Amino acid sequence: MRPNTRSISKLTRRQFALQTATAVALQGVSVLGAPLIHSARHRILCCDYEGNKIAIVADDGKVEWEHGIQTPQDCWMRPNGNVLVCYRHGAMEITPQHQIAWEYRAPAQAQCHSCQPLKNGSVLIAECGMSRIVEVGKTGQIAKEIPIASKAKNMGHQFRGTRQTADGHYWVCLMDEQKIVKLSPTGILLREIPVDGYPHAAVRLPNEHLLVTLGPTMKVVELDKKLNVVWQINENDLPGNPLRLPAGCQRLSNGNTIISNYLPGPFLGKQPQAFEVTREKQVVWEFTDHARFKTVNQICVLDGSGGRAGTELR
Repeated sequence: MRPNTRSISKLTRRQFALQTATAVALQGVSVLGAPLIHSARHRILCCDYEGNKIAIVADDGKVEWEHGIQTPQDCWMRPNGNVLVCYRHGAMEITPQHQIAWEYRAPAQAQCHSCQPLKNGSVLIAECGMSRIVEVGKTGQIAKEIPIASKAKNMGHQFRGTRQTADGHYWVCLMDEQKIVKLSPTGILLREIPVDGYPHAAVRLPNEHLLVTLGPTMKVVELDKKLNVVWQINENDLPGNPLRLPAGCQRLSNGNTIISNYLPGPFLGKQPQAFEVTREKQVVWEFTDHARFKTVNQICVLDGSGGRAGTELR
């Protein structure tokens, strides 16, 4: 049977690429052409920094929903189905119908690289260039401000991942200074943790360990209470998934780790954009869709497998 070349010729190159990517993924093959041998599947919400959008992707690879937004950095699925996202100039909560349900506009000199929904209904936002983290209330006004002592040489690299834990303490990645700090609810410095690289995310685990991605240092480490490295992924530990710029991360309930592997210029389009890896360093899931996404820097898993699925990170 001859292929219907006439119908194919009516498609633009982009349309044909999108249809091919979806069809191939559904047949159990990645869009890079390699056989998929991985056992896990995930429905995710993700930030595409250079693609200027956020999206919900089904576990079969289909895009269920997407919303254009400039340089998204951090994202959460709210219990009401809305999406919370921060981007260069602030943060907003978006409904499934693409309406803005809540918004915070940061000062012009600020860059917002991290956000988190809090138990009291406010949203935590870290503002590079302002040397502060803020809690913003339901009206979009600042309810609390915590100044951060910082000696960053590049103010755009001042902060990255910032989280509040259940005890009210703040954990802040001071990227340019290569350290993570723990602050009291009033902003008093309680602990300073130097790291071997530029921290992008620091996730406090239930056992009080810290899971840290080190961005351009191309490394992910888990530190115990005494700051000993008890687990680590180096640049070339994972065949097919060399670390380029590990950004967002989360530890799943099964003990595996999901890493968003931001792909800088020369690596753009050449390998998976995110993956799940076991403690034994076996990759069991990959996200690869270069037809529709560029640089995936943060993921929120939506299938109930743990991590940040619909709740605050605690």
